[in-house]
Amino acid sequence: MARTDLIATAAFGLESQVAYELKQLGYEDQQVEQGRVTFSADAAAIARANLWLRVADRVLYRVGEFPAKDFDALYDQVRALPWGELMPVDACFPVDGKSVKSQLSSVPAVQSVTKKAIVDALAARYGQSQLPETGPRYKVLVSLLNDVATLTIDTSGEGLHKRGYRTLVATAPLKETLAAGLISLARWRPERPFADPLCGSGTLPIEAALIGLNVAPGKFRRFDAENWPFVPASVWREARHEAIAAEKRDRTLLISGSDVDAEVLDLARLHAKQAGVGDRVRFERRPVADFTPAGEYGVIVTNPPYGERLSEAREVEQLYREMGAAFSRASSWSVYVLTAFEQFERFYGKQADKKRKLYNGRIRCDLYQYLGPRPPRPERPAE
Repeated sequence: MARTDLIATAAFGLESQVAYELKQLGYEDQQVEQGRVTFSADAAAIARANLWLRVADRVLYRVGEFPAKDFDALYDQVRALPWGELMPVDACFPVDGKSVKSQLSSVPAVQSVTKKAIVDALAARYGQSQLPETGPRYKVLVSLLNDVATLTIDTSGEGLHKRGYRTLVATAPLKETLAAGLISLARWRPERPFADPLCGSGTLPIEAALIGLNVAPGKFRRFDAENWPFVPASVWREARHEAIAAEKRDRTLLISGSDVDAEVLDLARLHAKQAGVGDRVRFERRPVADFTPAGEYGVIVTNPPYGERLSEAREVEQLYREMGAAFSRASSWSVYVLTAFEQFERFYGKQADKKRKLYNGRIRCDLYQYLGPRPPRPERPAE
C-alpha cells in the first residue's frame, strides 16, 4: 500500500500526547487538530500505531475528503472513492455519521446516502447486484464539518482503551487511554517511584507498569484491520515481533497502588496479573491519610472521587483534606490529581502550579499539577 493519511483520534486535551507518541514511532509528518492527529504513513503504520498508541482512542484510515453541500454531491463523490481497492466483495461495512455546522444536517440521511454510494461502487466493481456483507468488518465514518465530508474506515475496531487485560469492571473505571495520558502529562520515568493512593481497580498503576516495561498496550488484543486483505498478515506479524523484542522486562520498577476497598483491590491484582505485570505492582489496602512515600522524587497520579452527588460532598471534602496532609509528607514528589470538584484546591490546602482541562468521559475535569523538585542528575564517573 502506498503512503496515505491516517488519523489518530484523541480525547480533548490529549492531542499533544498522541502527537508525541507518533513522533516516537517515527511518524513526523503530522497535523495536530482538536480531537485528532493526522499523519502520513504506509500500511505498516496501521499495525504499529494500533499496537503502540497508549493515549489515542482509535486509528482511522482516511479514504477521502471533499465539499458536500447537497446529497447529489455527497453520493457522487463517495461513489468515486476507491472502495473496491480497499474492500473485498463480502466486506461488512456499517456506516456511522455525524454532522456539525453543515447544510446536510440529517445524520440518518447522510448515513443512508453514503451506504448506497458504497454499495453501488462495490456492485459495479464486482459485477454483483447483491453484496453478502459476511466478511471482514470495515466500519465507515462519514463526518461533515462546515460542509466538508471526510470519509474514514476504523482500523481499530473496539476503542484502543480496550487493552484486553481488564475483563471485569469496577464502578466508574478510568479509561486506560486517559490513564496513560495522565502519566504522560506527569512525565513519569521508570527510574522514579510511582504511586496511586486511591487506585480503585488499578488502571493507573497497571498502565505505569506497562509503560515502565515498554510493553505495547495493544499486545493483548486484536484489531479489525488484521482481517483486511490490503494490510498483509506479514505486516502484523512483523509489528508484533518488533513489539515483543522492544520490551524491557529487566527493568526494576517501584510502583504501588492503594485503596480502602478490598474488593476493587482484588480486581486490581487480577487485572495486573492478566496484563503480565502482577509481580511489578504492589497493591495494599490503606486509607489515603496513611500514605507514606516509598523513595524520593516519585510521582503521584490519582483520580479520586468527585462528589457528584450532594450527599457525597462532605465526604469528598474530607478526603481532599486528608490527601493534602498526606501528600505534603512527600516533599520531593510531584502530585497530579484529576477531579471535577471545582473547589479542590481549597480543601486540598494548596494552589496547583498548573491546571489542565480534560474530560473523563463526558465529565469536565481539571488536572491539578503540583511540581516537585527535579531529581538530581547521576554523577559522572571520574576521569
